[in-house]
Amino acid sequence: MGKKRKKYLPPSGAGLVRYFEEETKGPKLSPEQVIIMTIVLAVFCIALRFSYS
Repeated sequence: MGKKRKKYLPPSGAGLVRYFEEETKGPKLSPEQVIIMTIVLAVFCIALRFSYS
């Protein structure tokens, strides 16, 4: 039997910053809150567009 060759892989995360470990001081919003605020803003913009026609 021949020799088994080992495959060497680069270390994971080499030179990459792990952003989820860093704490920020900004507001904490859930994805649902972001979607709701986007929909509210879109409806508001559409309402303003039709109110000034």
